[in-house]
Amino acid sequence: MHPLQQALKDLERAYTKFFARRTDFPRFKKKGQGDSLRYPDPKQIKLDAGNSRIFLPKLGWLRYCNSRDVLGVVRNVTVSSSGGKWFISIQTEREVEQPIPSATRAIGIDVGIARFATFSDGAFLPPLNSFRTHAVRLARYQRAMSRKVKFSKNWRKAKAKVTKLHQRIGNARGDALHKATTTISQNHAMVCIEDLQVKNMSRSAAGTAERPGRNVRAKRGLNRSILDQGWAEFRRQLDYKLAWSGGCLIAVPPHNTSRTCPCCGHIAADNRRTQAQFKCVACGYANHADVVGALNILARGMEILRDEGQDTAHACAGRKSAARIACEVSGAVRPPAAGTRRSDSGTVQCRT
Repeated sequence: MHPLQQALKDLERAYTKFFARRTDFPRFKKKGQGDSLRYPDPKQIKLDAGNSRIFLPKLGWLRYCNSRDVLGVVRNVTVSSSGGKWFISIQTEREVEQPIPSATRAIGIDVGIARFATFSDGAFLPPLNSFRTHAVRLARYQRAMSRKVKFSKNWRKAKAKVTKLHQRIGNARGDALHKATTTISQNHAMVCIEDLQVKNMSRSAAGTAERPGRNVRAKRGLNRSILDQGWAEFRRQLDYKLAWSGGCLIAVPPHNTSRTCPCCGHIAADNRRTQAQFKCVACGYANHADVVGALNILARGMEILRDEGQDTAHACAGRKSAARIACEVSGAVRPPAAGTRRSDSGTVQCRT
């Protein structure tokens, strides 16, 4: 009964957010997509981590491959299916001390397509392009699937191959993002990035029948490349990993970051002559355009801290303390490891 009740609670939560205009209309669950169930009662759950097994009501003792140690008191368990495999997520509760950042460096990051992430110190990360790497094979599998009779045995086999390849693409992208964000969060106390609206940037340009769009094919390829990089996931992982290590993430306005000279401050479209070349028409400063963008992003992050009246050396602690106090006043208390983000109105909100 408990998993069924949790499904109804999730439905109620989804409608509440929709009527509060915080999310879109809830999507109905479909068999084979996002299959999961949650056990909320810890009294009915028995965990034998030493033997890598867990007891769940109606299912009994189940063996699992332990990926990490389970720390703290078990609060609930979620069982989910993805790509023909079953996964179990165990949520626990434990006391966590306020993290103190061991790193003292601040850095600006400019994300792009030719270079996935360019840092203000001149280093950069090449793009993985996970989807582009498997695009030809995926198209072949999808063509084979389209020729099968829907819901037949051969169609289900072809669909399983498509699903498995999609999972491989996502796993490769997620692995690269986790490795990059872990390294960045461990070596920097403050990270400044652009506040990009990825959903708007990757919006279709097809238009309507009355007003068709222009350069639809080129825009489609650009949208595919943007989504293949995983910019939103990159920001999300940086947010909570920096919070875990005691650092902070600052999102700055993205306008004119690649057209502003970091040396004299001159803003002109002619400063960026090509996609990669930057040369100021006023002072003659030249550098890679992505490095210039990262330098401007870092400078804007420092300006935000100065406008808030905070010392750069203690910026992260001050911002997190202010966010903690604001959340306690509003009644939405979060653990010390919770990250912070800026809403559209400019206020700081708690985020788990």
